[in-house]
Amino acid sequence: MFSQSQLMALLAALPDPVFILTRNGRYAAIHGGSDSRYYHDGSALVGKYMHDVLHEEKSNWFSAQIAEALSSRSLHIVEYALAGSDVRGLESAGPDHTIWFEGRVQALDFLVDGEEAVLWVASNVTRRHELEAQLRTQCETDPLTGLLNRRRMLDVMASNFDVFRRYETPATLFMFDVDAFKSINDKHGHFKGDAALLAIAALCKTELRATDHAARFGGDEFVILMPHTHCKDASQIIERLHQRIAEDMHDLGIVGAGTISGGFSELIAGDSSYTEVMQRADEALYKAKRAGGNLVLPYTDD
Repeated sequence: MFSQSQLMALLAALPDPVFILTRNGRYAAIHGGSDSRYYHDGSALVGKYMHDVLHEEKSNWFSAQIAEALSSRSLHIVEYALAGSDVRGLESAGPDHTIWFEGRVQALDFLVDGEEAVLWVASNVTRRHELEAQLRTQCETDPLTGLLNRRRMLDVMASNFDVFRRYETPATLFMFDVDAFKSINDKHGHFKGDAALLAIAALCKTELRATDHAARFGGDEFVILMPHTHCKDASQIIERLHQRIAEDMHDLGIVGAGTISGGFSELIAGDSSYTEVMQRADEALYKAKRAGGNLVLPYTDD
């Protein structure tokens, strides 16, 4: 049906690069993927071994995928990131950023130069990966403040509780809301109310540590999780945040409102879930409110 030259032209025209890789990681052949907007020209790799052109960790990973496909004899699908700079010997023409690939790996039913081999189709799925990341961000963050939303924070707390239960690592939970927030909206308008929430969120991002998690739980209620932190250490961070919020509200022209009332509690050995530490923090929060507000308190039994 097709001459050999036509078959070679068809292979060269394949939109995605197709690699023939031996069990020992040798690039036996490479076809297609010639569009430099999406791929680098890998033809110079033919005859070389993965361990010669890739860092050891990546070379070992690719070798493991080849072994899995050869063992299962079924289609093996993987997703991975790779930049042109990760591969020694590639032509410079091509994307200058890290590319996300979907690899579809199938064992061949014949030997290639006396070795078992696989056919590996590498499709550029970077755009899909970026869109998925955007969707995850939209699903997990509060649209106004950019902090975590309630659903995501509950997942984070559940995961952290599993770590606490397994390793008994400390963690402190801080809950707070804005004093007289309704009066801000009533007196200054909803734009000023939003500005207050945005200012609080910005302070959470700058005053907290990289390991801490901050969420807008709803309305003017915020929750902060501080992993690997005892209450005593957390109290210093919490009080600093409390003071900085009061200063920013004053700078926004909000007087007599906009300060915060909050409560915090540490995970304890008897807790069966994060619900219990949340209840304790909430009790301390309302104790602060009953004391007149503009106050953050640790939970106590009295």
